[in-house]
Amino acid sequence: MTTLLLIRHGESMANTEKRFAGHWDIPLSPLGQRQAETTAAYIADTYTVGAVYASDLARAYDTGKAVADRLGLCAVPERGLREIMAGDWERATFDELAETYPDSYTVWRQDIGNAVCDNGESVADLQKRVLGTLTRIAEAHDGQTVVIATHATPIRALQCHSEGKPLADMKNIPWVSNASLTTVAYEGGTFRLICAGDDRHLGTARTALPKNV
Repeated sequence: MTTLLLIRHGESMANTEKRFAGHWDIPLSPLGQRQAETTAAYIADTYTVGAVYASDLARAYDTGKAVADRLGLCAVPERGLREIMAGDWERATFDELAETYPDSYTVWRQDIGNAVCDNGESVADLQKRVLGTLTRIAEAHDGQTVVIATHATPIRALQCHSEGKPLADMKNIPWVSNASLTTVAYEGGTFRLICAGDDRHLGTARTALPKNV
């Protein structure tokens, strides 16, 4: 069995501006940097980690690197762990999306499992990409605990799958907060959710997505 510790990246500058980042490579905010360091300290004190992987986008990679540096490991960049490729939605504020793409953005907000970003990736394709990447990583580290620094939509899609739910039910799964931990076990080709969105270690430094995402 492989234990996967999935971290949603710390607060990014896109989060502070309430913008849809997607593949837009934007850094952590100063608070996000502190959140990453706090989560890194918690992991170092709580787990024995064999490897650290991270989305190659800066906000997630720097979150993973904070963990790797504390553990004396290298953070392995992995493109397959990226956030959804958002196409025309990239960099737009959430309010702008609601005004400019009312139909497709309403699907995102109300039935995310069936959502497709305009000229971008579908949530179904994202889930397939993320599951394939995590399967490969988990099978390469059987018996170990592996840290995965990634993004909100990949974690939500993985949680849906690991609970045995179809994408149609993904709308009932909440977003996890910045720098929170979601723990998943992988064994025999199956993912099993252990804990979702644990952010108790962050105390008053918790931050989350707004309600219009």
